[in-house]
Amino acid sequence: MMRRILGLMAALYALAGVAMAGLSTDDLLSARSGGDATTDVQTGDAFTQHPGALDTPALAQFARGNRIFSTPWVEAPSSVSHFDGLGPFYTRHSCSGCHVHDGRARPPEGAADSSAAVVVKLAAVDASGVRRPDPRYGSALSEHAVQGLVAEGRLVVEWQEIDQVYPDGTHVTLRRPALHATSLGYGALSKDTRLSLRIAPAVIGVGLLEAVPDSLLAVFADSGDADKDGISGRISRPARGAAGAGPAGRFGWKATQPTVAGQVGTALNDDMGITSPYRPTTELTSVEGAARKRPNGGNPEIQGAEWQALVNYTRWVAVPARRDLDDPAVRRGAARFQDAGCARCHAAALTTGPADQPVLAHQVLHPFTDLLLHDMGEDLSDGMPEGDAAPSEWRTPPLWGLGLVTTVNGHRFLLHDGRARSLEEAILWHGGEAERSREAFRALPAEARRDLLRFLDSL
Repeated sequence: MMRRILGLMAALYALAGVAMAGLSTDDLLSARSGGDATTDVQTGDAFTQHPGALDTPALAQFARGNRIFSTPWVEAPSSVSHFDGLGPFYTRHSCSGCHVHDGRARPPEGAADSSAAVVVKLAAVDASGVRRPDPRYGSALSEHAVQGLVAEGRLVVEWQEIDQVYPDGTHVTLRRPALHATSLGYGALSKDTRLSLRIAPAVIGVGLLEAVPDSLLAVFADSGDADKDGISGRISRPARGAAGAGPAGRFGWKATQPTVAGQVGTALNDDMGITSPYRPTTELTSVEGAARKRPNGGNPEIQGAEWQALVNYTRWVAVPARRDLDDPAVRRGAARFQDAGCARCHAAALTTGPADQPVLAHQVLHPFTDLLLHDMGEDLSDGMPEGDAAPSEWRTPPLWGLGLVTTVNGHRFLLHDGRARSLEEAILWHGGEAERSREAFRALPAEARRDLLRFLDSL
């Protein structure tokens, strides 16, 4: 598959005016991960920067969107009319409440931990594999409610530890979450309803990923594993209709959204109860009648210039530059990354097509994702389909900025539910199509494993 990918990528890159003779170790070590939309800031503000080439009107819109992203919303009616309409049920008051400093959220650490910001997906799956929401709580469980209403419920996570041993005898402890819903305000969950924990990823570079043409994603796709290499990534098509396949999904843990606007509108609605042009109504069930009577903050509650500024702010956040690329361990780790087959899904290079901002258009990127759905095995299955994705399928997450998560957020909880407390743990949870790469990592001598992790830290 890699030979086919490289040939087709070379052709597409040539169309974009970019020379490419084939991936080498140096292709894995480019400092400018976001092309011209790369920032050199390496501090705790590394995930909040704009590309340097934005023009003056765009800079003003970026600043306005940043304010909206960071401002807490309040219950309607309020004197702050631009920021009222929170709820009636919600996870956090603001976008930055989950995306702290535009970075990653963290899962709860114990039953008494109420400071974590997570989304709790709900779904039952019938015998034919069709997903349906819980009849009392819908498709998500909100842990907060506006004044006068009872919150839907509370998530309790119990972490179960698992000991693993490398072939060289080294021990490592993994953990998996056991999820329970308590303090349910509107009756019991359906006996068939399942829970799935999601943490917010970093916001960086999403406008660049939006500008990657569907045709390039098709280069990486091999849904039937025609070349029998064990990798069968496929494009998510969440909006299939009578006319055939819709645009490629590329945002969200399951690639359920083709556009940044779709992802922003979905998060506003599901996580904050804020309606938008993308999601103009709030999901309420038949038992939540009191919530239906609450005043709203407009129809929809964010629209016009505010809506566009928020979407564009999210689209235009820059990507931090790479670090320590001359470190011999990083360079050795790049070779180990490629030799283990990690780059088959975490693709080292993509190129963008046209975009509304020149700084996003026709850029060579190094996001380390193919934006495809891959079967990651039963251990990472959440038991529920979503969009076009099966329970064990997940979008390959971009790895750019990975080495700065601790600097920005003070922790590094990885994977969709934050179970992995380190890069090493995240790798060891890989299964399904990634099992061969995981086993290649496990088989490495300890020093070589450290080199590969050092490479990931440079991202």
